[in-house]
Amino acid sequence: MTPTPTKDDRFSFGLWTVGWQGVDVFGGAVRPRLDPVEAVHRLAELGAAAVTFHDDDLVPDDATRQATLDRFTKALAETGLGVEMATTNLFGSPVFKEGAFTANDREVRRYALAKTLRNIDLAAELGARTYVLWGGREGAESGAAKDVAAALDRYREALDLLCGYVRDQGYDMRFALEPKPNEPRGDILLPTVGHAIAFIDTLDEPDRVGLNPEVGHEEMAGLNFAQGIAQALWHGKLFHVDLNGQHGPRYDQDLRFGAGNLRGAFWTVDVLEGAGTDRRYDGFLHFDYKPPRTEDIDGVWESARACMRNYLLLRDKVRAFRADPEVAEALTAARVDQLAVPTLADGETLDELRAETHDLAALGARGMHFERLDQLAMEHLLGVR
Repeated sequence: MTPTPTKDDRFSFGLWTVGWQGVDVFGGAVRPRLDPVEAVHRLAELGAAAVTFHDDDLVPDDATRQATLDRFTKALAETGLGVEMATTNLFGSPVFKEGAFTANDREVRRYALAKTLRNIDLAAELGARTYVLWGGREGAESGAAKDVAAALDRYREALDLLCGYVRDQGYDMRFALEPKPNEPRGDILLPTVGHAIAFIDTLDEPDRVGLNPEVGHEEMAGLNFAQGIAQALWHGKLFHVDLNGQHGPRYDQDLRFGAGNLRGAFWTVDVLEGAGTDRRYDGFLHFDYKPPRTEDIDGVWESARACMRNYLLLRDKVRAFRADPEVAEALTAARVDQLAVPTLADGETLDELRAETHDLAALGARGMHFERLDQLAMEHLLGVR
């Protein structure tokens, strides 16, 4: 039986996801603009708990700003949906063709900060507690065009200013950086989880800034998303997460969650649910995907429903895998439990460690039984256990 999403599952969608009109570099829109109010009502019917937005998704026209916000907040009240995250479009306008916070042009940087501050005020008003910053234009195509050290100085300056503003305004809000290796820029600054974590450590208020990793962005770089978010959790920096699907290191596909790398999606859910560990992600499960150009509006809602259903189906399989007695035996045979034991015992000295003798031939011949463990996971994923 396919599980039905509820608000307790903490699923959220960006207005730009279900509202994507199918535009790509080879063709224009195939669907009309989706009214944010309709998006709120339809997502609520499907079982989502919250929505998110870029400033331009919600209020593209200042002339109708207040009327739009009045309709939007009324829809939120009618459906019980919340706004859990917001972000700023610092990539779409021609102004940002060379960057936003790290643009060479100082006037562009000043405008980018002002635009972000304005939307932070709106996000706080609507109750968002996470503010995502994706630096899609913060990068370069040629080495001489960007002084990387100076760009990182300006990036840090922007984050320090934004953190100070949120603190001074008394907003209950944290920032989450969203890494991506390339596209639309040839090479983007802070391209991976590791780069972003190192950058955060240089900020004035590092505790206020974490990460919003995305499946497709990490897999575009040939990286393992589940391991990336596991490290972010280990650092206490997984403030938000973007779920979608991706077919390996190519352009950013933004497929529905579970499409593409299904095994990767299985292990992603395993990490998010804290299976086998005491580190569980407790935030919203945000889908940042694009309904394909092939779909009409009915197909849009089918794909949104599928994102949530796929997560719940995989969650059931992860739980069954972790509860399987044979899996428990296989984990012990693979000595996974030994990794939690400190290599040096309490009170033991390095001299004692160095004095030990080892049968290297026996150690080298010892099998790890990983194949059995991985096959058990495969059989749970395939639904035969």
